[in-house]
Amino acid sequence: MSDKDQQYTETVKQVSYNVANKVLPMDKMPATLLEAYDGLLVELLADKAGLFQQAWDGLPASAQKLFTQAEFHGFYIANAWMQLSRVAQEIADSADSEEEMNNNEYDGVFGRLAEQSLKECLRKLKKARTDRSMLNSFKQVMAD
Repeated sequence: MSDKDQQYTETVKQVSYNVANKVLPMDKMPATLLEAYDGLLVELLADKAGLFQQAWDGLPASAQKLFTQAEFHGFYIANAWMQLSRVAQEIADSADSEEEMNNNEYDGVFGRLAEQSLKECLRKLKKARTDRSMLNSFKQVMAD
């Protein structure tokens, strides 16, 4: 499902933006971070490896009924962004210089973080089937 229709894409973007905006106001984000966010959104929306689609297809029907696939996709992308931002800040804080940062091996960090984020989101969604407060939290964070 690499070719998403316009409605799906718009829903993913809106939910992703809503969730991320709760943590870091997007209108106050520096332009470079906003570009990085947009790049992440495009990459995870494309789902070229099919990880998101496989994970969604593998969910029990009771979990899939809580949200549309597009809404959950947006939630996952925002979650991945927050995890990636946190790790990037830790890397930047621990490196004494940009040269040191460039010399360290960070290959594959993005992929591992995205996969870890997906697993975490799936676990939360499954739990939300029986935990009303978690379901309400999902809905609240996804709303405008």
